[in-house]
Amino acid sequence: PCNIQSVISHTYIAYVFVICFCNPLTIAKKENIKGKLVFYQMEGNATYVRDRGELASYVPTETMFELFDPQKNFSSAKFTYTWDLGNGQVINSTEPVVRYYYPESGNYTMWLKVGANVTKYSPPVTEVYSAEVQVLDAIKNIELKGPSEYEVSQDASLIFHVDGSPPLWVCWRFLPNCMPDVTEGCTLTMLYDNMLKLNLTFASAGYHCVDISVRNEISKMQTSFSLYARRNNGAQIFFILSCAAILVATFSFIAVIACHPHLHSKLKVHVFVAILVNDYKIVYFINTVYPTG
Repeated sequence: PCNIQSVISHTYIAYVFVICFCNPLTIAKKENIKGKLVFYQMEGNATYVRDRGELASYVPTETMFELFDPQKNFSSAKFTYTWDLGNGQVINSTEPVVRYYYPESGNYTMWLKVGANVTKYSPPVTEVYSAEVQVLDAIKNIELKGPSEYEVSQDASLIFHVDGSPPLWVCWRFLPNCMPDVTEGCTLTMLYDNMLKLNLTFASAGYHCVDISVRNEISKMQTSFSLYARRNNGAQIFFILSCAAILVATFSFIAVIACHPHLHSKLKVHVFVAILVNDYKIVYFINTVYPTG
């Protein structure tokens, strides 16, 4: 209890005594409202702590003010919270948590004004907090822009579009004949836009695969693309015509010899045709042996 004497000479001393020891508001002012903002986002049954201020757009979000009061100076105080999300939306509540979501990506500054009513007749103690928030679009799709069919031995330029906010970390690898190789690592690439460009050359015909894994600060996605490489039509036509020409020449040569029996005594002919298929290279041999005597 405070004993304030009515003597005029003691008025000032008593006033200071009342202010310093009998007014809880003075204690609250000395102990500022201390705490921090914590961000949570819920996707399905999972909850993620976004402690670096990167949030995903269109994802339910909770921001909580965690009070730091080890001395229990505000144990009986009544709090008010004014949340300014930085996008024109302001939410007033008496709970230290706010639920919302950002519909658009971008950079925002969140403001929180915390008020604490320590006593019934004293003005509230206030504190203002702010946090820089970067809202990113989660990776939702990876799309191949262009055909999925190419030609062997020709340079192919593949363009992939990633639907998500950059920067993006990409890990990709090429699998010939779609056969996985656990000994081979992937090629790491950093994207500052949404386009991934790859230059490939298919060494053989058939189906081949490209595995792509992409992530940004808030999400990740992995997918695989199947590509078909066919042989060049012009080379096939050249191969067929070359084989036909060799066969025609061979049978014509045999027919000439067969129609002239008198040539049999002069020479002996061994006809050997070898067709070696290696990138459409053809070798043709005719060996003529002249008899002795």
